[in-house]
Amino acid sequence: MNAAEQNAPGTREMERVNWIEFREWVPATNQTVLLPMGTLEPHGVAPNGADILAPVAMAREIAPQVNAMIAPVIPYGFTGVMDAYPGSFTIPEDAYRAYVRAVLAGLAKNKFKNMILLNGHGGGQTAVLSALAQEIGRETGTRILVVNWWSYCSDVTLEVFGEDGGHGAENETAYIMAIDPALVQNEHYKPEMATPIPPPNTWTAYPFPSTIMLYKEGQGYPTFDSGKAKTYFARVNDKIARLIQETIAKWEMAGM
Repeated sequence: MNAAEQNAPGTREMERVNWIEFREWVPATNQTVLLPMGTLEPHGVAPNGADILAPVAMAREIAPQVNAMIAPVIPYGFTGVMDAYPGSFTIPEDAYRAYVRAVLAGLAKNKFKNMILLNGHGGGQTAVLSALAQEIGRETGTRILVVNWWSYCSDVTLEVFGEDGGHGAENETAYIMAIDPALVQNEHYKPEMATPIPPPNTWTAYPFPSTIMLYKEGQGYPTFDSGKAKTYFARVNDKIARLIQETIAKWEMAGM
């Protein structure tokens, strides 16, 4: 057992520790925090909160590997062409930006040196997070990495399923199945629910007509294979953990 393991907290979830424990651990033994982020929008026959559930589960799986604390999730984002579906939410960009900025500044104030944003939702939310990472990093002297897990792990999708994925498609559905199979209601699934994603400048329908968006036509239809789901879950988590470890090592090597 190494020093980090000997000094590891009993729980890594920030809302479950008290101020005395936090003061003892941060930054003495934990300088890294994982911040899960998502939104609520339809995902085929997976839950509306797939973009929340995935990064939260990911954070819990990889936190010991990267010696990180886990901040409470930011569940609401802005959804764009999907926000007319039942149960969806869109937070105005200015409100979202200000809130996330305040959260990041608060984590910096609490002496985290490395902030890893595990983002579960794409679109305009990705652009806001990337901009804030640069702004807050400069202002606070912290090191911030934004990880869009489904994009970074597109190669894992190809390796496990033999084809590309999509929104609410094979890859996202499989990841949620690995968390809890009961969350995926495959009895409601029909292949007709899926639509290839057109170029953004050709989108005219509002809301988007399908809750499953395929990155490539003919690829990514959910198959609900529990074995592949578990493999995908493990390999995605492993790749994200390695990215965080390698990034922090390079930050240290550069003296940042």
